[in-house]
Amino acid sequence: MKYYIIAGEASGDLHGSNLIKALRQTDWQAEVRAWGGDLMEAAGATIVKHYRDLAFMGFVEVLMNLRTIFRNLDFCKTDILQYQPDVLILIDYPGFNLRIAKWAKQKGLKIIYYISPQVWAWKENRVKTIKTCIDKMLVILPFEKAFYHQWNYEVEYVGHPLIEVIDDFKKSAGHNPLSLLPDEIEGRRIIALLPGSRKQEILKKLPLMLEVSRYFPEYLFVVAKAPGQEDSFYESMLSPYENVKSVQGKTYHLLIQADAALVTSGTATLETALFGVPEVVCYKGSPVSYAIAKRVIKIKYISLVNLIMDKPVVKELIQHELTVENLRHELDLLLNNAVKKQHLAVDYQKLRELLSEGGQASSNAARAISNFLQNG
Repeated sequence: MKYYIIAGEASGDLHGSNLIKALRQTDWQAEVRAWGGDLMEAAGATIVKHYRDLAFMGFVEVLMNLRTIFRNLDFCKTDILQYQPDVLILIDYPGFNLRIAKWAKQKGLKIIYYISPQVWAWKENRVKTIKTCIDKMLVILPFEKAFYHQWNYEVEYVGHPLIEVIDDFKKSAGHNPLSLLPDEIEGRRIIALLPGSRKQEILKKLPLMLEVSRYFPEYLFVVAKAPGQEDSFYESMLSPYENVKSVQGKTYHLLIQADAALVTSGTATLETALFGVPEVVCYKGSPVSYAIAKRVIKIKYISLVNLIMDKPVVKELIQHELTVENLRHELDLLLNNAVKKQHLAVDYQKLRELLSEGGQASSNAARAISNFLQNG
């Protein structure tokens, strides 16, 4: 079979690479042409466009690069027609992928979407496009099945691909993951600080996280730097604090050793929970951004952990609640309240079981794709 896969971000490249490996186990003659990155290429895909050339974040940057975006769309359509795949597999990246899906449906291509856009949070109108253009949707969050059912659209839940990513990391880290951290960090009691990847969000949250370190001198607070940010950006923020260090490109190494974590909302909240690390979830935006978000985003919680479990498993400190005093109080509970730690461990185990539905997500997705192609 000939597969054409489109992943437009680093996370899509990671999950796409695992999907390709699983597809090759169900179809040893699989040919894969893809938009993605180095990991998908290493898994055997021919990469026609790297995700680095597709990353336009924010309204202004998108507007400034509209010509490039439309050129990419045109090139993608031409390339798909020339390749004539048996199936088009789209991984997240909805702004681009849903446009391609509309066009591909008109051309009579079979279309599978792996990792649904977060239409349950905002832009619900995208469901109409999904229903008319996507032949099969494979979702990775358990509540997404019920969400789509309300729209009379049946999807297949395959489990969450982060389970296998983290399990693979733990295996590769072996029995002594601490040796993979710098010497000054190895063996210390650690609080991980995950302040996000964009400058704006880091500047809003990291200073508050750092100030908490003054109340816990027996711990080393370690900042996970974002791959796209230069060291100089962090220096002035970190230098006033004696018990603060930083690492780059070693977030998982940090989490495997951490006693607790202060985490910016997003996928990192789920990763932290799957490592079994007690966490406080932090969110703070500009007053205008927050006011817009409250009107537009229709969800009960901001962390994936709480959304999946449908209850407040981890504490969320949002906007005006995100203060140094509140952070200090919540972190103290995570470190010193045995009952809270026990309850959290039980909930984390239930979370893992929910996300491990019937084995590994990539294998489940590959089987679903194979079944669809044989029977669809």
